[in-house]
Amino acid sequence: MDSTIEVQGKQLKLSNLNKILYPAAGFTKQQIIDYYVRIAPAMIPHLVGRALTRKRYPNGVDEEFFYEKNAPQHRPEWVKTAPIWSEGNRRMVHYILANDLPTLVWLANLAAIELHPSLALAKDITCPTMMVFDLDPGPPANIVQCCQVALWLREIFEHFGLKSFPKTSGSKGLQIYVPLNTPTKYEFTKTFAHALAQLLEHDHPDMVVSDMKKKIRTGKVFVDWSQNDEHKTTVAVYSLRARERPTVSTPVTWEEVERSLKKKDPGLLVFEAQKVVARVEKMGDLFAPLLELKQRIPDLKSLAGQAAAEPATISLAAQAEEEEEPKKPRRAVKKAAVRLRASRAKRKV
Repeated sequence: MDSTIEVQGKQLKLSNLNKILYPAAGFTKQQIIDYYVRIAPAMIPHLVGRALTRKRYPNGVDEEFFYEKNAPQHRPEWVKTAPIWSEGNRRMVHYILANDLPTLVWLANLAAIELHPSLALAKDITCPTMMVFDLDPGPPANIVQCCQVALWLREIFEHFGLKSFPKTSGSKGLQIYVPLNTPTKYEFTKTFAHALAQLLEHDHPDMVVSDMKKKIRTGKVFVDWSQNDEHKTTVAVYSLRARERPTVSTPVTWEEVERSLKKKDPGLLVFEAQKVVARVEKMGDLFAPLLELKQRIPDLKSLAGQAAAEPATISLAAQAEEEEEPKKPRRAVKKAAVRLRASRAKRKV
């Protein structure tokens, strides 16, 4: 079934609306479009101005997919793009900017089921507006173990006076975002994120790994710090995922994370499209602070001086020199773990 509709004054031709793209759930392309229309008021602000990588499944989630970065030539003239130089391809890539509802509907009609935006705005692609930690469980670990790691991460952020916000990946794991919205660079956020991943690994070696080698991840949670990179993207908040059922990368409260851990129930953090729309109608956009909250990551080298005078401070010093002196960061992280444990013990007394 094909249809031509008008969305905010733009004409769109929709095709194959009855085509089932989630066979196990009987979820059609029309239902995908309907979901994105309903979630658009909450989702679009998180996409505006960001280079968008699309993951397209023209024959459904059980069939072959492909990533698409460059805007297709057949796009409507009103679809906005951003030219960004690709060192790997040695050419300019024209990324789509999903700035409005017509563009989102057009993408859904192309079976762009998953949307993966940059952590930076296209106008300054080297300046991320947020830092992200992707917590990926290695079976038999699941999202319950991710909840424990997430709470440890939150505790570290609180030491720095930073607020953090969790969301499900919509797949197996959990993702923790730290809004910045202040001048920074990827080499800073990536180094900082790597240091925290190493800190957690040092303090909880039976549960956490910071290395992406799959052979060491069995039964543990991989804290993926490497997503903080100009050349990588993370699935958008409210994006559908190409799983067996139409699950969504969904913002959750820290109370929900704690409840899932307490009850050891991974099902408490699985949300499908219809439920996500209802959650937003009831709870609003839990990720709204990511758009405006201004925070700064502490300077790692200055923390080294603080740590000597303040034992409760987590020292992540020398991380900035990781490439030149690979042993030095490990020593810094080891000291950081000791200081964090001392700080916890002090608060319990």
